[in-house]
Amino acid sequence: MNRDNSKGKVLIERTLIWGGIQFFLLLIIIGRLYFLQVYEADKYATMADENRISSRIIVPPRGVIYDRNGVPIANNKQNFQAMIVAEQANDVNETLEKFKKLMPLSEKEEARIRRDLKRYRRFVPIKIKEGLSWEEVSKILLVSAEMPGIIVDDGLSRDYPFDKQMAHVLGYVAAVSEKDLKKDNDPLLETPGFKVGKIGLERRYEKELRGEGGNQKLEVNAVGRVMKEIEREDGIAGENLKLTIDSRLQKKAYDLFGEESGSAVVIDVNSGEILTFLSMPSYNPNDFVQGVSQELYGSLLNDEKQPLINKTISGRYSPGSTFKMIVALAALEAGIIKRDTKIGCYGKIDVGNHLFHCWKKEGHGPVNLEEALQHSCDVYFYEVAQKVGIDKIAAMARRFGLGSKTTLNFDDEKAGIIPDKAWKLANLKAPWQGGETLIAGIGQGYILTTPLQLAVMTARIANGGKMIEPSLIPVSEEAISKYKNIKVNPAYMTLVKEGMCSVVNKSGGTAFMSQFDYKGKKMCGKTGTTQVRRITLQERQSGIVKQEDLPWRYRNHALFVGYAPHINPKYAVAVLVEHGGGGSAVAAPIASKLLKEALMLDEEKK
Repeated sequence: MNRDNSKGKVLIERTLIWGGIQFFLLLIIIGRLYFLQVYEADKYATMADENRISSRIIVPPRGVIYDRNGVPIANNKQNFQAMIVAEQANDVNETLEKFKKLMPLSEKEEARIRRDLKRYRRFVPIKIKEGLSWEEVSKILLVSAEMPGIIVDDGLSRDYPFDKQMAHVLGYVAAVSEKDLKKDNDPLLETPGFKVGKIGLERRYEKELRGEGGNQKLEVNAVGRVMKEIEREDGIAGENLKLTIDSRLQKKAYDLFGEESGSAVVIDVNSGEILTFLSMPSYNPNDFVQGVSQELYGSLLNDEKQPLINKTISGRYSPGSTFKMIVALAALEAGIIKRDTKIGCYGKIDVGNHLFHCWKKEGHGPVNLEEALQHSCDVYFYEVAQKVGIDKIAAMARRFGLGSKTTLNFDDEKAGIIPDKAWKLANLKAPWQGGETLIAGIGQGYILTTPLQLAVMTARIANGGKMIEPSLIPVSEEAISKYKNIKVNPAYMTLVKEGMCSVVNKSGGTAFMSQFDYKGKKMCGKTGTTQVRRITLQERQSGIVKQEDLPWRYRNHALFVGYAPHINPKYAVAVLVEHGGGGSAVAAPIASKLLKEALMLDEEKK
């Protein structure tokens, strides 16, 4: 009996201990719950809201770019996209196969789609194809019931209505790269499908055109699917941009170039505003917006005429005889020549052990400055350059904007080269040679300039020495009034301009065939032809091979710079035709028609 009582007592004790433990644990749980629900209620309520509410960025419309007359040259168009939501598709593979029968997909597109399907959650819409036409959208909608998971989204996409005509001035937008993300921490760049400016004005004014993103607060469920919109704050649309480009004159230049390669610039000589900014051949920037194909990009990259290069600011060329005005101004300022100083040209000049030839084999005879410019006499400028020296020539060239970048601030702009003795010693570790001065006297040798620089040089000559800067954005009257003067004797500028007018308007002038008289307004200018290969003595003796008989890449570059009207000039032009042959035959006619068109468009405003 005692034994049974003892066992019962132990059992009771154990039960009480276990019950006590359970009661103690219950107290802990109750205390913890009380602590969480009372003391930290606010904290967990906030966390619950954060899990329930999802914030998303609203992409603002990109700013529209207009020409000087208010014509849109870069805008936004409706962009239909076909998308797939894996969660809503019974079988993703089956749905994609049905879509491919309706609308073919490239291997690259399909690989990207499958990569995104693995990368994102099943409720996230994945782009299949964008830039769909209304007809393509209609086809999808008609059979949408047979393709569960396929939806059509309506957004905005960048559009360039002038396609190839404006490519190099506008540039284009394309998908954000890792490099872009490292340079810019704007959250907009992390938005799927967002595009940024890659080159040209689209890149130069990216921040202004982009605008500021808005914010959208959405209620989502436990797995993150959107249930409803709670709050919306629209962003700020990108700023619109008005340019100085005249789309009519730009189109004229594009049409005049045809299949030729090179550049054309038309600039207001008083303000520096650029009306035409053309590089040829060109490409269609619309091809890059949705992602250019490897085949197309490869063909552009391997084209010997280099359509992807902005030749207006990145192409560096010997200016040839268009440089002779600079040599003349340097010589006039140094007192080496005067208006009537004559130098005999008999086809060549012997300096040391080298012969330097004039383009005219029999020579021009005795010529003064005006005649030397009119006939583009090389011997005259050999002699003048030799006497004035390379350092003074280089200093004058720099005063007129040659050899340095402009204020456009394009990433791909090149400075060019205006050599002098110090430059050669620093860059080539060799002293300057006398014969190099003669070659520089006709704009060849080490000298390299861009077409835009030549247009600026010509504008500064035409306006009498005002140091205008080129601009693609309208220039205020206040800014114009602050332009400094080059401080070259006005009489010297007049002499050079008289020579340029003789080039076009006097019989025997190298651009005489390109003259025009539009209501009493005429053009003045200077032709140029630069060699891209050396002509041997043997070839000179046997007969120089005609340009048309040479392969394209061995033909001379053709140049022309000019201004109009001849009295109170308003516009300056620079035209360079790569491997075009001769400046008088190829570049001058294009420049003449462009300047005449500019004058005619002015008349339409009145």
